[in-house]
Amino acid sequence: MYRITCLVFLTLSLIACSSDDVDVSKTHQKPNLIIMYVDDLGYGDVGSYGAVGVETPNIDRLAKNGVRFTDAHSSAATCTPSRYSLLTGEHGFRNKAAILPGDAPLLISPDQSTLPKMLKRAGYTTAVVGKWHLGLGVDDVDWNKDIKPGPLEIGFDYSFLLPATGDRVPTVYVENHRVVGLDPKDLIQVSYQEKIGNRATGYENPEQLRVTADAQHSKTIVNGVSRIGYMAGGESALWVDEEFPDIFTEKAISFLRRNKDKPFFLFHSFHDIHVPRLPNPRFIGKSTMGPRGDAIVQMDWMVGEIIKELEQLGIAENTIIIFTSDNGPILDDGYTDNAEEMVGAHKPAGVFRGAKYSAFEAGTRVPTILTWPSMVKPVESDALVSQMDIYASMAKLVGVDLKEGEAMDSFDILDTLIGQSKKGREYLLKESIGGLSVRQKNWKYIAPIKSTAELPSWIYGKKVEIGISDMPQLYDLSVDISEQQNIADKNPQLVKTLQAKIEEIVSEGYK
Repeated sequence: MYRITCLVFLTLSLIACSSDDVDVSKTHQKPNLIIMYVDDLGYGDVGSYGAVGVETPNIDRLAKNGVRFTDAHSSAATCTPSRYSLLTGEHGFRNKAAILPGDAPLLISPDQSTLPKMLKRAGYTTAVVGKWHLGLGVDDVDWNKDIKPGPLEIGFDYSFLLPATGDRVPTVYVENHRVVGLDPKDLIQVSYQEKIGNRATGYENPEQLRVTADAQHSKTIVNGVSRIGYMAGGESALWVDEEFPDIFTEKAISFLRRNKDKPFFLFHSFHDIHVPRLPNPRFIGKSTMGPRGDAIVQMDWMVGEIIKELEQLGIAENTIIIFTSDNGPILDDGYTDNAEEMVGAHKPAGVFRGAKYSAFEAGTRVPTILTWPSMVKPVESDALVSQMDIYASMAKLVGVDLKEGEAMDSFDILDTLIGQSKKGREYLLKESIGGLSVRQKNWKYIAPIKSTAELPSWIYGKKVEIGISDMPQLYDLSVDISEQQNIADKNPQLVKTLQAKIEEIVSEGYK
C-alpha cells in the first residue's frame, strides 16, 4: 500500500510540473520506450493523416490520445541513413551511410555512441526486433558462424532480425549472433556479384514467380519471389514472408513480458510496407488497394497487438510509444503488385510532392505520433522535428548527460515531443538520392548538383520525382505546401544564405 501511494503521489507531482522540472532519473518510474519504425509508410497512408481505402484503427487510437505531428521528418528519404541517424543522433552522410547490400559489414562502429547505449547508462534493457539493414559483421560475413559485430555490440541486449530487407538475400532470420534454424550440413553462401548454387532465379525461371519483378530484383527465388542477390544453402532456415507479422510480434511481446518490471527500450522495426508486399492471408482483401493497402492493415494489426499486450501487462500508462516511418511512400519499387493501378483516391503522400528517394517534402515528411498515457495529453503539433531529436530528448528525460560529440545532430526538444511546446527546429538538413536540402521553418531550399549524371543509374527506373536538378530550388511552404512554385530566382540572397547553411552544417554541425 505504501509503494502504491508513493507512486500515485509521484505521478501527480510530475503531471503538475513542466518537463523542465521533471527529473525522471531521480524517480522509480523511468518510462519504457518503444519506437515503432515502419518502412516506406507515407504521410497520408494512415487514417489519422487522411488515408482512403484502408483503415488503421490502432494507429488512429495512438493519434487520438497522443501528440500528432504534422511536420516531422526522417533524416533521409531512404532507409539506411534514416536508421543510422535515429540510432546515432547524427546525419548519415557523416559516415557515408547509403542503401546497403544484404551482405554489407556493420555500418555503426561498436565504439560509437548510440541511443541504446545511452539508455543502458540509465538502466534500460534494450532490444531490436524486425528489419535491420545497417550491416552485420566485418568484411565477408560467414552466415554459418557467430555473426558479429551486430546489434549486441552497439547497445542492444537482444536482437531478432531480418539482416537487410525483405527483397535482399540472405532470406533468413538472425537472432542475436546466429542464423535461426540453420542445418550445419547445409551451409549458407551469399553473393552480390555472381550466381552461386542451384536455386532458380527470376530471370531464368519466371514461371516460378508469384509476382514479377524488375531486373534488380530478379536474382535468387525464395518463397516464389525473386530477390536482390544470390543465395545458396540454408534451406531449413529460409523465412516465409507471410509469417513476418506473427513472428516479429511474438518476439516483441516476449521481450515485453520478460522485462515488464524494469525500464526497457524496444526498437520495433517493421518490414511492412516495404516490398515484396506479401501480407498474411488473413489480411488479404482488407483494403481496396491490393497488397500495399493490405500490408498497411497488417502493420496496424501489429501495432494493436503491442498496445494490447502493454495494457494486459499493466505497463501501458508509463510506456512512451513513438510511431513513425523511415522515409516516404513508394508504389512501384521493383515488384508488380498493382499498387499503382489500385491506389484509387488514396494519396500516400497526402498533399506533399515527391516520394521515397525524393528531395521534395514527401521523401522525409512522415506520420509521427508520440503517446505516453500517464503524462501526455492529446494535441496536434506543427513543430519542425527530426527523428534524430529522439536521442537528445530521451537523454534529457532519463537524466543522462551526453558526452562531447555524442549525437551531434540531435536536439533536446523534449517539451515539444511530449506536447508541452510547439517550438521546433529552426534548421533541418535532409538527405535524398543525390542531394541535400534544408528547411528553415517554412522555407525549403534544395541544393543543386553539377549534373544529374551524378545520380545512380537505378534511380531512373523508379516512378518518382527525385527533386534534384542542376538549378537551385526554393519554396515557401507557408503558401506553397506542395512545392509547385520555385522562387529561387526571386530570392537570390536567401538562396545564398541557405546554401551556406547547408555547407556549414555538413562541415561543422548545427550551431
